[in-house]
Amino acid sequence: MANSSQDQPANLKTHQMATSGGSALKRYQDLIVGTRSWGRLFYFELCMLMANCPGALGLFLRKLLWPRLFASCGKGVMFAAGVVLRHPGRIHLGERVVISERCILDGRSPESERAVVVGDDVNLANEVMLSAKQGYIEIGPRCGLGARVVVHSVAGNPVTIGPDVVIGPLCYLAGGGNYHTGRLDLPIGVQGIKDMGGIKIQAGAWLGAGVYVLDGVTVGQGAIAAAGAVVASDVPDLAVVGGVPAKLIKMRIEEDSA
Repeated sequence: MANSSQDQPANLKTHQMATSGGSALKRYQDLIVGTRSWGRLFYFELCMLMANCPGALGLFLRKLLWPRLFASCGKGVMFAAGVVLRHPGRIHLGERVVISERCILDGRSPESERAVVVGDDVNLANEVMLSAKQGYIEIGPRCGLGARVVVHSVAGNPVTIGPDVVIGPLCYLAGGGNYHTGRLDLPIGVQGIKDMGGIKIQAGAWLGAGVYVLDGVTVGQGAIAAAGAVVASDVPDLAVVGGVPAKLIKMRIEEDSA
């Protein structure tokens, strides 16, 4: 049986958008800009001219012109140099969001006008990637994502991160990271991605450096995943887990502050 549109591998869809479907310009509009509007194309290109403008001048120009690229953008958002955008018209940014150098915000979910939603006072450190390809990413207010964190949502497997979550550097959250493998006559990469329900990181959780969270997992409120853990199953509220795969180490308890 042929795969549904949602079940198609994300890399195949990207390849098809880049190599077929009209002129090179139209493919660029579909893959990068997210619309074939000439006005949006002109404005996107104007803004990209200042993407790598250094120093205070670059910060000022991006603060002045970039907010209109997005579906919504609150006050006080800071865009550092080298930020890469895909389908910004499907991305919503809250107030006082900090987007550091060389971050990638990818909202390629043509079926939705809300592909990436970032709450107020969120900090994205250098080279964070938020990639929603036929997916959905939501980051609650006051979250901090360390350098080179990757949040990946594909094929309808959402990633939702609650308020006040701390995510250490080099973490990887894979919403839609599991392929169907049942057929032996087809390469795994063309069998489609499973619907595992996505990932939920609940309020106040802390993921240490280099934590991997696999699809279908919920990390409970106030829970901690130790550095380097591979979280393959649900983590209860206030639990501390670690290892590969992650296992319960202890439960958090109120400490005497005296």
